[in-house]
Amino acid sequence: MKHYEAFENVDGMLECRKKPIIIHAKQIDEPFRVNSIEGDYANGKAGDYLMQGVDNELYICDKNIFEKSYNWISDTVNNTAINN
Repeated sequence: MKHYEAFENVDGMLECRKKPIIIHAKQIDEPFRVNSIEGDYANGKAGDYLMQGVDNELYICDKNIFEKSYNWISDTVNNTAINN
């Protein structure tokens, strides 16, 4: 089995862009835990995001990664668009 290091430069990788799929997220203000689809538990820190994916699965996204990767589409509390 081939083994790759977390930050290894791998020859032959091509650029691609993630599809613009709408998912749902909520920032959680206390430590939390999610039963993952792999069958174990993942732990989230206060400030991390609870996400619901395209197959309705729940997972955790680190706060810093979320803020680098996602933009809010709307403010569902006030039902208004958010300009990013």
